[in-house]
Amino acid sequence: MSTEIKVPTLGESVTEATIGEWLKQPGEAVAADEPICSLETDKVAIDVMAPHDGVMGEQLAAEGDTVTVDALIATIESGSGGAAAPAPAAKKEEASAPAAAPAPAPAPAASEGSTTDAAVLSPAVRRAVLEYGIDPATIKGTGKDGRITKDDVIAAAKNKPADAPASAGTVAAAPARQEERVKMTRLRQTIAKRLKSAQEDAALLTTFNDVDMSAVMESRNKYKDVFAKKHGIKLGFMSYFAKASVLALKDIPAVNAQIDGNEIVYHDYVDISIAVSAPNGLVVPVVKDCDKLSFAGIEKAIADYGKKAKEGSLTMEDMKGGTFTISNGGVFGGLMSTPIINPPQSAVLGLHRIEDRPVVRNGQIVIRPMMYIALSYDHRIIDGREAVTALKTIKEAIEDPTRLLIDL
Repeated sequence: MSTEIKVPTLGESVTEATIGEWLKQPGEAVAADEPICSLETDKVAIDVMAPHDGVMGEQLAAEGDTVTVDALIATIESGSGGAAAPAPAAKKEEASAPAAAPAPAPAPAASEGSTTDAAVLSPAVRRAVLEYGIDPATIKGTGKDGRITKDDVIAAAKNKPADAPASAGTVAAAPARQEERVKMTRLRQTIAKRLKSAQEDAALLTTFNDVDMSAVMESRNKYKDVFAKKHGIKLGFMSYFAKASVLALKDIPAVNAQIDGNEIVYHDYVDISIAVSAPNGLVVPVVKDCDKLSFAGIEKAIADYGKKAKEGSLTMEDMKGGTFTISNGGVFGGLMSTPIINPPQSAVLGLHRIEDRPVVRNGQIVIRPMMYIALSYDHRIIDGREAVTALKTIKEAIEDPTRLLIDL
């Protein structure tokens, strides 16, 4: 008995996806609800699950192929499975290639829990393996279902013993210069198109300010332990900036609005997109109703999204909407930047690293932990006065967190 596997509904307005990788090969046993294939859409990667126990049957689409919703991509056969059958027929140009050379000696057995088959390594992992010269069979995967992640490869490279010095009288051969071409993922292509579109369509401008982080750091250090004990989550800086942004967006509604044709759409709610790093690129899941959430609610939402981004399990619903974006380049050491808005939004707040700098307070030069903040905005809808005022409101709320409590 054969069960057809079709491309599932991918979300609102999403009609096609790319086959990212096949996680099961023909002939392999599969269990109910086990991922057999990863699909890459414009926004997220989605795993296709096996509907029941059985054996992986024919694969009707190859990795890299574009498929539409409800398209037939594979079958699941009844049975218990065994060794993987040969991969599906290669493309025409590959089919006419000469017979392959004898197979090399088998690689050492992989450690328990690792995934070493090149077919199940993502493009980013394959690229990292080549770059660092690491045998994937020696890496223990920490990703979903034991799959190897890019971080696993980097960690293995750091622990790799240094090569033995060349013996006297010998000269080491210069390493060959290599190049690799890797097709852009659908997510990366979409990111590129959206960012370029934002530059072409919006009248982008950025205004800057700097923030004394002393008060927030003192508040966080004072309450972080009791906060974590009560709410089961760490108290970070992002919740302070989210709440400060809510104040600014409520005071300056244009910063929380968007252009739709010849109309301006104002929102009476604040859904903040928080930029987080994922294996396939930067993604911006949305923390909805930030104006109604507590500090703990915001921190929990951000932590959940960060975990899901690392695991590659973000859903279309997680990415949907958003009226404003916060991007924290400071976690990577960035001192200053001009962030690009996330269409159709009209503004984005850029955070940067905290560093001690000399500033003047009450006529005295003192050292304070300072951060540059930037607000990029669409000048078609937001005037310079409004942008500067919004950023100043955020600055004042961070420098005096009491304002967050009394809505000032």
